[in-house]
Amino acid sequence: MRSFIAASFLIVFLTGCEEKVRPSVLNGVSGTQLPSQESWNSTITFSDSGIVKAVVRAGHIYAYDNSRTTFLESGVIVDFYDEFGKHTTKLTSIRGSVDEATNNLEAVGHVVVTSDSGTVVHTEKMFWTNEAQLIHSPDFVHITSPSEDLTGTGFESDHNLRNYKIFKVNGTTDRK
Repeated sequence: MRSFIAASFLIVFLTGCEEKVRPSVLNGVSGTQLPSQESWNSTITFSDSGIVKAVVRAGHIYAYDNSRTTFLESGVIVDFYDEFGKHTTKLTSIRGSVDEATNNLEAVGHVVVTSDSGTVVHTEKMFWTNEAQLIHSPDFVHITSPSEDLTGTGFESDHNLRNYKIFKVNGTTDRK
């Protein structure tokens, strides 16, 4: 009789434990809805031939197994560097993403790009194309510099904001 009670208790105990560790039972979330990689207050460094090109920091970084995109949230800061490894520009936004195949970046929400020379660009969405080393936006932009105050829709520039184009431009300049 004792063996029967012990065996019954063991079966009930093991069955109860098995039910508790099933991931699909956790608050109705399946395992495929959870990121496969996740980190907080992290940094991603992009380099080419040993020279740092960009450093990305975010409060929350995550990726899924079935996606070739890394998602950035909770404040994004990107520092850009020139071909000699010297800092040139800082981009900030609320969130963004990085395409893992191309290392292209999308920044979204209160995007501000500030060059070390004092040029500042404000927009809601900005892209960085890694291969061409260009930043661009199809959206409304507001650019201020020591000699200009411009607005327009559509923007393209090198990532250090030295040579930029604004499409559908409005504004004033002190250039001669």
